[in-house]
Amino acid sequence: MEAAYRIALQDGRLARRAAEALERLADCRLCPRRCGVDRRAGERGFCRTGRNARVASAHPHFGEEAPLVGERGSGTVFFSSCNLFCLFCQNFEISHGNEGEEVSDERLAGVLLALQAMGCHNINFVTPSHVVPQILAAVALAADRGLEVPLVFNTGGYDLPETLALLEGIVDIYMPDFKFWDPEVARRSCQAPDYPEVARAALKEMHRQVGDLVLDERGIARRGLIVRHLVLPGGLAGTREVMRFIAREISPRTYVNLMSQYRPCGRASEIEGLERPVSVAEFRRAVEEAQAEGITRLDRLAARGWRP
Repeated sequence: MEAAYRIALQDGRLARRAAEALERLADCRLCPRRCGVDRRAGERGFCRTGRNARVASAHPHFGEEAPLVGERGSGTVFFSSCNLFCLFCQNFEISHGNEGEEVSDERLAGVLLALQAMGCHNINFVTPSHVVPQILAAVALAADRGLEVPLVFNTGGYDLPETLALLEGIVDIYMPDFKFWDPEVARRSCQAPDYPEVARAALKEMHRQVGDLVLDERGIARRGLIVRHLVLPGGLAGTREVMRFIAREISPRTYVNLMSQYRPCGRASEIEGLERPVSVAEFRRAVEEAQAEGITRLDRLAARGWRP
């Protein structure tokens, strides 16, 4: 299965999408924050990112989901900053601290080609919501020089359908989080009470574009949707409701990774209930809830009931 953007390269859609996305930076409303700043002129809104993306690190990653990792790893590009800023972020220094280096589109294209040359099965854009134009510009350059592995959009789920539309026929695999069901928990955690509503619309658009996850003969992901859900202590993530939504309104065949690794990081102590890790019993209950709501494709580690 050929990567989607290879076709878009040939018919000119990739270049057109990149140009359109870069134009939108002049009055940036690419994410639900809708700051309206001129990022092309160096202005910075909520994400604190101007015309160029900032990259914290780029390397083959072996800690992602099995269908992404395979034998040679997922080629992860960790972008600095974020459009959510969850107070408990496990990459607090990268997101809140904005650690990283500003890179041109040309340099980012070189990073993508280098990851492919290392043998990575895919290019995995981590926290990409605020740098969609820069990603499209870099992919257009890299594809013209031989980039051909699938692209993964690894996002917090706070994405607008109209921005995701720029990625249709370009991104092969969407991997959003669905973090919270309760608007109040989202408000306290990341100043985004609209997060549940936005995430529901985003997941629907992602699934419309790419469908359920498709694997090749080696078990490597080629196209489709993977949803991550971090189980929070005290049921604060609303796991049952999230799983019900996915099963009923997306697809019961959605590949879901329930994650057990929550631990208090960053400013988590400021949120009542998030001062402790999730317990074994809480995680096992989350797995049972997902299965009871009709999810049939749980990540193999989650399906065991606990991840150490």
